[in-house]
Amino acid sequence: MGFKEKLSQHYTNSYLAKYGDRLSQAQGKVISIKTEKKSFLFFHKLIVTILIKPDRSKNITKCVYKKNRWFKKPTFMPISQGHSLLIQGLKGKKGKTDREVLQVLNILNMTNKAQLVPVEGDAVKKLHQAQKVKYR
Repeated sequence: MGFKEKLSQHYTNSYLAKYGDRLSQAQGKVISIKTEKKSFLFFHKLIVTILIKPDRSKNITKCVYKKNRWFKKPTFMPISQGHSLLIQGLKGKKGKTDREVLQVLNILNMTNKAQLVPVEGDAVKKLHQAQKVKYR
């Protein structure tokens, strides 16, 4: 293993050690989406709140995406009501008020095959294959 591989492996292991128990994902249809854009001088803030209803379930999952950026406005992918999404993120810490809210790390839009953060092609194909098997 080279130096870069060791370094990336170390970062991966430390990230999983810190957030491994909080990593989760939610898959379902979009019920509601709310986008808030705020700017103060050269500081831009984007907050997107998404409500998802998982397939074959009555409960609703609240997901929040927050992005702060200097000078340039942060971008977000177009999502409409009724789109099928797979959201990867972190659950809130235990004992906090936001423990039921999912902090978004990545969004995979299954309706139009778009991604917030690009993932390798094999991972997306595996998700689609698993989804097809689940519905049969």
